Amino acid sequence: MAPGSSDQSPLIFVVEDDANIRDLVSYALTASGFTARGFPDGVGFREALRQETPDLILLDIMLPGQDGIALLERLKESKKTASIPVVMLTAKSGEYDRIKGLDLGADDYITKPFSVMEVIARVRAVLRRAAPAPTPEVDVIVVGGIVLDPGRRTVTAGGEAVSLTFREFELLECLMRNAGLALSRSRILDEVWGYQHAGETRTVDMHIKALRSKLGAAGEAIVTVRNVGYKIEG
Repeated sequence: MAPGSSDQSPLIFVVEDDANIRDLVSYALTASGFTARGFPDGVGFREALRQETPDLILLDIMLPGQDGIALLERLKESKKTASIPVVMLTAKSGEYDRIKGLDLGADDYITKPFSVMEVIARVRAVLRRAAPAPTPEVDVIVVGGIVLDPGRRTVTAGGEAVSLTFREFELLECLMRNAGLALSRSRILDEVWGYQHAGETRTVDMHIKALRSKLGAAGEAIVTVRNVGYKIEG
């Protein structure tokens, strides 16, 4: 089944080494109309991916053997699995761990302990956001000396190729599609990360700093708008 299929209930993979949590989440998902498959580690999870494609993956960070971050990296590197939405389940509440998972392409994170109703609500929200747009915009975007190709996911600055992480690319695309407009940090969080969490706006600042550095001289086009957020000017 392809992600987002409406022919049957959405398939959710739950990768969690704690049997009690895994069983509880799987039961709650099933009771809420989803189809759930549980895995205690990455071995069975990777094997199952060869057989079927889930609509969403709930992925614990602290796993035996290969941890959740390493599994997430592999998922996003493969064309077959890169588009599958991933929600991280983690006991790590530090900002670094959250940013690392989100920057690698995770769609959301849930910090333990959590309620199963929160999990269900987050799963539904991520699935709604992941639904394919009927007419995706793939035109090349040019602002000043920066050229961004959404279809090929490439960026050049001053004619030189620039290597960006998943979130850095999404952030730059958001700014370039709104060139000349001042975007608040909360709006950027919503459009790029898909959520608005109080206290998380530093995530935007850190990614803007990284973008400016990677873009070199062209990064000066990203302007800080005092008491608002950021904008890009051509």
